[in-house]
Amino acid sequence: MRDGRRGLPPAARRALAVTSVAVLVIVGVYAGTRLWHTIVPGDLPDPPVDVNETFGARAVDRARSFEAFLRVSALLSIVVLLVTLGLYAWRGARFARDSAAGPIGTGFLLGMLGLAIVWLVQLPFTVVDLWWLRRHDVVKVGYAEAVFEDLAGLGGTFLFVCFALLVAMGFARLLRQRWWIPAAAVFVGLYALFTFVSPYLSPNLDPAPDWVQAQSRQMSEREGLDGRIPVRIEQVHEFTDQPNAYAMGLGPSRRVVLWDTLADRFPRSEVRVVVAHELGHQVRRHLGKGIGWFALVILPTALIVALFTRGRGGLGEAAAVPLALFVVVVLNLVTGPLQNASSRRYEAEADWTALQATRDPKAMEGLFRGFTVKALADPDPPGWWHVLFDSHPSGRERIEMARAWAARNSG
Repeated sequence: MRDGRRGLPPAARRALAVTSVAVLVIVGVYAGTRLWHTIVPGDLPDPPVDVNETFGARAVDRARSFEAFLRVSALLSIVVLLVTLGLYAWRGARFARDSAAGPIGTGFLLGMLGLAIVWLVQLPFTVVDLWWLRRHDVVKVGYAEAVFEDLAGLGGTFLFVCFALLVAMGFARLLRQRWWIPAAAVFVGLYALFTFVSPYLSPNLDPAPDWVQAQSRQMSEREGLDGRIPVRIEQVHEFTDQPNAYAMGLGPSRRVVLWDTLADRFPRSEVRVVVAHELGHQVRRHLGKGIGWFALVILPTALIVALFTRGRGGLGEAAAVPLALFVVVVLNLVTGPLQNASSRRYEAEADWTALQATRDPKAMEGLFRGFTVKALADPDPPGWWHVLFDSHPSGRERIEMARAWAARNSG
């Protein structure tokens, strides 16, 4: 019997679907290999780094103790999250039966209820982690203030989830099982838009010192960029002593932001390395590539959600929302190692760009020794944790690169 909607027999429709998925996989693998490429040479020497000698045995022990506690807390938090959302996926659909808000309105209610339940079961971990951070003088935020900020963040998450459900459920009610294609395209577009506008949403940043701006101008000119990338200082010393920096924006909105805990408390040579590293993210277009990785992840994620929710009438029905939330969280955990691996490659490329720009491997070594002492960053975390959860190279790996660059350029 032929399908009147498409004019194709079921076998032909299945073959077309398999072919389409195969084409998407081939395109995705090709795009992934292109995004994976970096300029870091593949034949770098591998100089040995004795962690205790390089970072100091006492500093290493303190950092390892500090992060070991947070790792256990994070793993327990993940288990609780999965169990909670699994139970909600199993039993949450019954809440849709008593709602008169319509499919999408009920979907909003189920989405918000799921987030509220998750927030409640994760709150103990938030408080315990804060206690640990305060005990080690890493943050200065009070418990009430932290919970209030967490609640405020939950409100923003509610809005985001409701909008995502509006897009996904709206397309699902219009296009049935093919909703995932336009929905994924909309999510990618919104991700790109947010990446572009995010610098304009953080207006209260101070200009960096003139010598930092001069470094940005020189590096931008050397890399052939149109215009200087502004560098800003974010005042965070009232809340934390940890050093940090980040790149943001696209095209004309590109920025580099240094926390004042880094800009004011590290030697100038090491701050120069950080500035060059963050500018490296910009000149190597890592934020734009991040949009590419998001597209590669969100498309199959939306497809798998569509497949898993078919048994509940598809995502156009509110009863499918709890299951969709669970599937998204599981897929995020499954794809996390790949996303972290790509992030580590880009961080390594930014380190290499910084070394090429500053030609100061000693300053880079000093910088990452300082991160271990002041930020309590474990310089050599367990391999399984590093592969699964770390988005940056370890301190040991970064010092290995600095020494490899020095050996390569010793002549």
